[in-house]
Amino acid sequence: MPTAFRTALLSILLLAAVAAAATERTVLFREDFRTLDAWRSLAFPRIEARSRYSIEPLDGGTVLRAESRGSASGLIHRREFNVYEYPGLRWRWKVSNVYARGDMGGKEGDDYPIRIFVMFHSRTKTPSALNQVSSAVARWFHGENPPHSTLSYIWANREDVPRLFSSPFTERAKMMVLERGSRLAGTWREESVDVLRDYRRAFGVDPPATATLGIMNDSDNTGEASVSNVDFIEVYRDAL
Repeated sequence: MPTAFRTALLSILLLAAVAAAATERTVLFREDFRTLDAWRSLAFPRIEARSRYSIEPLDGGTVLRAESRGSASGLIHRREFNVYEYPGLRWRWKVSNVYARGDMGGKEGDDYPIRIFVMFHSRTKTPSALNQVSSAVARWFHGENPPHSTLSYIWANREDVPRLFSSPFTERAKMMVLERGSRLAGTWREESVDVLRDYRRAFGVDPPATATLGIMNDSDNTGEASVSNVDFIEVYRDAL
């Protein structure tokens, strides 16, 4: 093999290896929903009916089944992570239907067949008086200390909705629409987001470093029903 050709071939292989390395992910953790051992329940004392979460078989594997019937509750992952070190979030989800009476602008319609949310936790030891009052109210409503802020990725019920908006309950919770309407209901959709970039866009500031993941299917406001699935979810960073 001529020397020049061999050199050119080696250069091409080296560039290919570099390109492949640049696209590699460093995964902090991945949930494939073989069990729910890594998750704890999030319940709301003022809402009696709770959504149901279970593991079900699918195509030789397992997925999370999230079923809501005029109910609300969620799952919180037990592991915290640093969003500056691992800002990547990727998952695969599916909904059976969207909620016809859903209305993201009002409290009466603030329901979604599936949401993947990230809760950010402040380590400040001396919260402001305003935040102390907010925390007391949230503990009374939710039954636990509230996060500093929350970023939710949702499947909205209509096509004509903005990509980003605030929760009707609090400015400390922002909603980002990834899927819209019922056209793709019943099909799997894979999502990949940069949590750090999205938080800065939503809140206009940097987030607290510590975060946890949550999943919820809620229909307590609309009184409707749906079944959603999550195939996997992972927290990662791209190779530098």
